[in-house]
Amino acid sequence: MQLVVARIGRAHGIKGEVTVEVRTDKPEVRLAPGAVLTTDPASAGPLTIETGRVHSGRLLLRFAGVRDRNAAEALRNVVLIADVDPDERPEEPDEYYDHQLVDLDVVLADGTEVGRITEVSHLPYQDLFVVERADGTEVLIPFVEEIVTEVDLDAQRAVIVPPPGLIDDRAVIATAREAEAGKTGADHGTAVDETAVDETAVDEGAAGEGARGDGSVRDTGDGDGAADGRAAGDGDDR
Repeated sequence: MQLVVARIGRAHGIKGEVTVEVRTDKPEVRLAPGAVLTTDPASAGPLTIETGRVHSGRLLLRFAGVRDRNAAEALRNVVLIADVDPDERPEEPDEYYDHQLVDLDVVLADGTEVGRITEVSHLPYQDLFVVERADGTEVLIPFVEEIVTEVDLDAQRAVIVPPPGLIDDRAVIATAREAEAGKTGADHGTAVDETAVDETAVDEGAAGEGARGDGSVRDTGDGDGAADGRAAGDGDDR
């Protein structure tokens, strides 16, 4: 299986080094000296990594045969792709590669179908499942333990327990309208208990805690760590 592990950025210096946007949680393996990577576009490769070093927090690579700034700049925006065993799994049992999660069916605890994962979106604060529903609309599901309670690769499904409004915003709108109607009626009689209204608010803390790491789900292929201990591994390792 081929997984995206990096994208080449600008040239660095005059000796052929380039910056890279890392998309793997295993750069020490995927982007190590001696690694041979295919490319997109294919005409730019294959490329063999000759040296690698970190400079000011960024990974710099030099490829065999690339000796000057012009040659390095010609590789800008080229995507680097690694060949990976499709049966490879992240080291942690609750981590996943993106390609393992894409196409899983998403269901509620009672088996009700929600949709199918079409993409894993890696944001700075958490990972999200992009789920396509039967009617063609999309819903975003935070990949956190409080919401995604089970990932079963054998059954090809992910079980979720969504907070109110996450997968059916229309229900939230209806509830809001009913609450407003009740408040209007209360203006003519007994005042509405504002505390009770506040207690129905969705607890957004659970959805905001902890992105899943390793590329949630990433060899982003590879992503970043998850606060709740679950991760999507090798992110664009997709």
